[in-house]
Amino acid sequence: MMSIDLETLLTALSAYFVLLDPIGNSLIFNALTKGHDSAYCRKIALRAVGFSFLVIIGFGLFGATLLGRLGISMEAFRIAGGTLLFYTAFSMVVRPDDEPSEHDAHKPASNEIAVFPLSIPLMAGPGCLTLTILLFSKSSQVEGGMFSVALAIIVILLTALASFLLSRKVASAVGGTVNAMVKRLLGVLLAALAIQFIADGIMGMVE
Repeated sequence: MMSIDLETLLTALSAYFVLLDPIGNSLIFNALTKGHDSAYCRKIALRAVGFSFLVIIGFGLFGATLLGRLGISMEAFRIAGGTLLFYTAFSMVVRPDDEPSEHDAHKPASNEIAVFPLSIPLMAGPGCLTLTILLFSKSSQVEGGMFSVALAIIVILLTALASFLLSRKVASAVGGTVNAMVKRLLGVLLAALAIQFIADGIMGMVE
């Protein structure tokens, strides 16, 4: 039976909760899936969380080696992820609520939002993947450490899945006007986070 290192587990839980932000991302999920039925939303939520799990775990085990082999630095990865995140944030802020999104206009291809932007970069973004590399590296020296990090990832992603599935009820409870305000506020915060990712990447390159 796998042992659990409580300190590693609590550290990973708190760090992943901040970075993955299940509650905040649930409102983003609601905004991106607006106009679709519950079956579609459930499918997208499951795919986004499942894909995020594979990316995060895979990156923790092989990410540092893979990026090194490809000659890609974490700084470059931060800049790329930040750019993609800014694109999503910009559309959330400037697009009118009654205007069909690009996903509404192309519904047959709309499953791709499970990968971008829900999984990458919102959940399995540069900050999360960087944290994963650091946690896996550090916990490998502690008995049960890597299992504890993996368990933390599973718990947070299940929390994110529950938040996604309940996102419409949350949005309905707060009302349309408040939801629109929150959506744009989150868009601004996402834009700021994206700029921070880009700035961190640039600073890391010039140091």
